[in-house]
Amino acid sequence: MKTQKFWLGAALTVASFALATVLMSSSSVGNAKFQQTIKISGNATGKDVVPAVTGTGTATINGTYDPSTGVLTYTTNWKDLSGAPINGGFYLGAPGAAGTPLGDPWTLGTDLKNTGSYAGTIKLTPEQAKQLTSGQLYYTLGTQTNAGGEIRGQISAKP
Repeated sequence: MKTQKFWLGAALTVASFALATVLMSSSSVGNAKFQQTIKISGNATGKDVVPAVTGTGTATINGTYDPSTGVLTYTTNWKDLSGAPINGGFYLGAPGAAGTPLGDPWTLGTDLKNTGSYAGTIKLTPEQAKQLTSGQLYYTLGTQTNAGGEIRGQISAKP
C-alpha cells in the first residue's frame, strides 16, 4: 500500500511538472512573451488628406502585424485615382493632422494604372507598434496631379 501511494505521489508530481512546463512554454517563445497577431485595415479617400483633395479615388489596406517579429505585412488596393500612383507610404499621425513619414516610401513600380494594388512589409519599432495599435498610423498614395497625396487612410489595428 505504501508503495502504491509513493508511486501515485511521484506520478502526480511528474504530471504537475509536465503541465506547468507546457503552460509556461505556450505563453512564451524563448524569452519573449507570446503575443497574438494583429489584423490591420483601413479605407482611404481624398477627404482624409490634409488638406482635403477632391476626387473619386479610394483605396483599402489589409494585412497583419506580428508582435513577435515586429513585421507589418500589408496589401493595398486602389481604384479611380486621377492617374497612376507615383508614390505611397506610411505616416505617423492622428486623423485630420499631417504626419511624419514612417520608413521608406513604397517602391510602387512602373506600368501602373489608376486602379491596382501593391503589397509589402515593414519592420516596426516597439514605439511605432504602439502608435499602430493606438490609431496613429496612416497610409497615402500620391499621383502626378496630387503628388503630396491624393488619398489617405487611417489604419485600424485589432487582435
